[in-house]
Amino acid sequence: MLTNSFVAGVLAASYVVVLFLQLNPALPLHPIAIGPLALRVGLFYAVTVGAIVYAVLLLRSVLGRDRFSPAWISVSVLAWAGFAVAVAGAVEMWANVDTFGVVLEAKTTETLWKSAIVVGVAAVLLFLLAITQRYTERRGLWAASVCIVAALSVAIPVVLRGPTTVLSPELAPITRVLDVPIEQRSGHVTVIALDAGSLELVTNATSEGRLPNFGRILDAGAVANLATLHPTSAEAVWAAIATGKLPQKNGVRSAAEYRVPHRLNDTPIQLLPVYCFATGLLRFGVLNEEPQNATALRARPLWTILSAAGVSTGVVNFPLTYPVSPVNGFIVSDAYLRSPDPSERTLEPGMLSPPDIEPEASSILQGAATSVPVLDLDDLPERHRAPARIDRLYDRLYHELSAAHPVQVSLFRFQSPDQIGHYFLRYAVPSRFGDVSDEDRRRFGGLLEAHYALVDEAIGRAIDALGPDDLLIVVSGYGMEPLPLGKRLLEQVIGDPEVSGSHDAAPDGFLIAYGASVVRAKQLRRGSIVDVLPTILYFLGLPVARDMDGYARPDLFVPSFTDERPITFIPTYDK
Repeated sequence: MLTNSFVAGVLAASYVVVLFLQLNPALPLHPIAIGPLALRVGLFYAVTVGAIVYAVLLLRSVLGRDRFSPAWISVSVLAWAGFAVAVAGAVEMWANVDTFGVVLEAKTTETLWKSAIVVGVAAVLLFLLAITQRYTERRGLWAASVCIVAALSVAIPVVLRGPTTVLSPELAPITRVLDVPIEQRSGHVTVIALDAGSLELVTNATSEGRLPNFGRILDAGAVANLATLHPTSAEAVWAAIATGKLPQKNGVRSAAEYRVPHRLNDTPIQLLPVYCFATGLLRFGVLNEEPQNATALRARPLWTILSAAGVSTGVVNFPLTYPVSPVNGFIVSDAYLRSPDPSERTLEPGMLSPPDIEPEASSILQGAATSVPVLDLDDLPERHRAPARIDRLYDRLYHELSAAHPVQVSLFRFQSPDQIGHYFLRYAVPSRFGDVSDEDRRRFGGLLEAHYALVDEAIGRAIDALGPDDLLIVVSGYGMEPLPLGKRLLEQVIGDPEVSGSHDAAPDGFLIAYGASVVRAKQLRRGSIVDVLPTILYFLGLPVARDMDGYARPDLFVPSFTDERPITFIPTYDK
């Protein structure tokens, strides 16, 4: 039973390795290059799936009416096990096509569909072999048939995958692309971004008199739901928002890149397959995770587009800003405050732009209060206190640098609603879980909303500073939902049992626009996260690039504004 289980595990592992190759067409097919990945990943899945098959065979031997004693390599066992593994492989390939639909190139999507069909046909053939082999004594023929079908079900998808796709080169430094005097583009734009924001939580709180500044912009602004990316990661979502392009164009497909340990020069893995416990590869050290940074971008983000157009821009704590690029204005990268403790902060090149604002930024941090305006819970671990402290420090930097260095467009992100939501969503929406005690609900029920209060304070300051020609945008690129029961049980066994929120298949994000030029109290049609940048460009009177995936949203604005400002276009900003 053990040897047959391992052989079935090797077949399953082969399907997973093929899936890795198809999801990451930049991975080379040369044995020397792909060998370490195939060995480590393959062995992980061969052992895991082999253990599952062995448990099934053991159950069969215990519960079966007849004596079950297969040979070391049994044609019957392998035909049935191969059938089950091939069905799982076909479903897995189909599920990844469905999940990564907006992330993959059309060629990769087509390859995955064809591979799913090939493996599905192999499953049918293995089923037929399992049924018919018992009626003949020609074991050699049936054994050869099972081996040939299994081998072809792996080899054909590899052939379909085709040659290695070369990664797009990094973009050259941008030059001034528009020669339009800045005086012709009046009006300031303030963008307040938050990770994993829930419009439902906000509207419920405002209807009960809490989060008053959110209430002001909801009552007198325009609201639209924004379709997000699946599976969802902050880096991929905010890259799409910042560039107006989906991942296959902007180059950022996930939160990190992945490599085999001690092989830093190998081509990185950009996507891990879903629905096959690929996170276990990271948890058990099979692969190493490297966070994405600005070098992953293959499209111009908002701050470089605006700087090239002569529009001054201030950016604070936005993903993929490290290492910073020169801008007309300033950038405080998301790597500047890795810890809320000043004694642990280390300054590295590429964290600030221009670099000479470092003394000013350090002075602001030294004078900033590090107390966190959240519920006073003495037993709250430090890891749950740090996110709000970091957001508060970034907020202070944003506020004071913007006052000292006025810019026309400012962009600031709060990340603590996501980090706290992963652990305290169960207390914010206890009805979605059913296992929250009244005492825990009273103690922790307001903790997540208290982090939204940080955003609410920033919205209030932005409203007070708003001029008649200005625009305020509050945007969340994705929401959060309860962790599925199966994953909750898995976290209890081998993960973090406190986790309760997930955004792997996140709900929509949202956009709230507020200002004199914005239509009042209107719920607009659903849009997409890639619509944010084209809409900002449109408001500023700048052309939208035709190679962007998003569209400007003139329906956010009153007719007197849109009648005088047609949408204009250029081919691209990426040349």
